[in-house]
Amino acid sequence: MAKVRTIVLTGASSGIGARAARELARDGWDVAVVGRNPVRTKQVAASVGGTPFLADYDRLDDVRTLAAALLERYPRIDVLANNAGGLVGKRDTTADGHERTFQHNHLAPFLLTNLLLDRLTTDGARVINTASVANRFGKVRLDDLDSRKRPYLGGWRAYGTSKLETILFTKELAKRTSLTAWSFHPGSVRTSFGTDSAVGRLLMRLASVTQITPEAGAVPLIELASNTAIDAPSGTYFDGLTPNGATAPQSNDGQLAARLWEASAELVGVSPR
Repeated sequence: MAKVRTIVLTGASSGIGARAARELARDGWDVAVVGRNPVRTKQVAASVGGTPFLADYDRLDDVRTLAAALLERYPRIDVLANNAGGLVGKRDTTADGHERTFQHNHLAPFLLTNLLLDRLTTDGARVINTASVANRFGKVRLDDLDSRKRPYLGGWRAYGTSKLETILFTKELAKRTSLTAWSFHPGSVRTSFGTDSAVGRLLMRLASVTQITPEAGAVPLIELASNTAIDAPSGTYFDGLTPNGATAPQSNDGQLAARLWEASAELVGVSPR
């Protein structure tokens, strides 16, 4: 009998996460369906025979509670897919005092990954992080991680920066652990993403002719999680399924990646390993 593989999939209550949950469950995976919306999360979990877990990334204590529940439920985790996140159109802070996009897209998945690392010890375990081509207009400033010193620009600058941080985090994770860690851009997916921002609504209209379906956007996530034949070093960023996609120059700054890791570990209260 084939071994049942377990994936923890965040942002799984809608969009590419929900689609990936369905496809992976169809292939025999045990899916931990993580979402913020209770109704949608439970519906997706029920439809795929998975287990629902709720977490609101506006509260890092929710992430800690989520990690504890996952550790109690699963003796082994084969893949952690950090897919939750998004763009916040108006500057706001979380319960923890951080700019929301920074916490949703970087701090929360950084914390969850660190809390689950000891369970991600199986042979071939992977961490898959959803990044974005928007990383190319991001700029990481260690003295302004919460974007207090820069114009907010409808959240798009903070979003691009958070996705650049995702790529840096993935590369540093590959250096600090024995895990396979990859990040990827799913494509311009036709969802409600960014529509709470006037800038976002304009960009989505301009991109509408080239947008892809959630089914197509989920393909890289599914393949990177499940395909054993992918030949790319740990830490690689994919544009779709093409390795070494275009990134901001800062993505190649190993010293910046290490310093971002140390700063993030301090902010969320975990050991820098």
